[in-house]
Amino acid sequence: MLLSIRFLHFLPLFALLLFGPVSCLGSAPAGASQAIAKPDHQRWTQLLQKHVAADGDVDYKGMKQDRKELQLYLNQLSKGVPDPKTWSREEQLAYWINAYNAYTVKLIVDNYPLKSIKDLNATVSVPLVNTIWDDKFIKLGGKEYSLNDIEHRILRKEFDEPRIHFAVNCASKSCPKLSREAYTASKLEKQLEEQTLGFINDPKHNRITPDNPKVSAIFDWFGGDFKKKGSLTDFINRYSKVKIKPGANITFLDYDWNLNE
Repeated sequence: MLLSIRFLHFLPLFALLLFGPVSCLGSAPAGASQAIAKPDHQRWTQLLQKHVAADGDVDYKGMKQDRKELQLYLNQLSKGVPDPKTWSREEQLAYWINAYNAYTVKLIVDNYPLKSIKDLNATVSVPLVNTIWDDKFIKLGGKEYSLNDIEHRILRKEFDEPRIHFAVNCASKSCPKLSREAYTASKLEKQLEEQTLGFINDPKHNRITPDNPKVSAIFDWFGGDFKKKGSLTDFINRYSKVKIKPGANITFLDYDWNLNE
């Protein structure tokens, strides 16, 4: 009996030696990571204001000279992807839109000069298989992503926000213009509205008349995204200064893939 009591007396010491100190508050689960710092995107805004014109044309030569600053911003993004449990919807959306745009610029800068982003496709390319948009050259939080991963598997799938199509930029003349400021949570709604309004009413992208509207191929490629709360005409008419008549025949313009410089 005496031996047993002495053993119980020393049991806490044995446990301490074997397992280390135990907190009364509990311990973090194995593999748990620290919270990811949320980027403020200010460095990206500075680069955009320096190298993007009011009409959206990009000075890729100048951006190439500032590639170290661009990489510093990408390093901020690469520390980790948004956590839906701790990041607001607006913070997540802003992060992914900025990531798409900044990595597209990096792609052009790394291969500049070139005439079109499509010059970077494989000789024989299959959409959603081996185009430049399927190349997993983006590294965020220890995981590799492609531009298509960000656009189709994250932005379109997770957020159900058709206006993202006017915020992401594919470095081409027919794309919605690259904004001259980074997207941020506090301004996101205003920014998305302005981008959508500006794109739809820009005659370089859409030629809207009441009876015979000719609109961007974006409305064809992603038609389902714009029809979830009505028809395509309904969506366009919410932003267009010229209203399309019900039943009007909408046709789609050819897409200009030349570099937006």
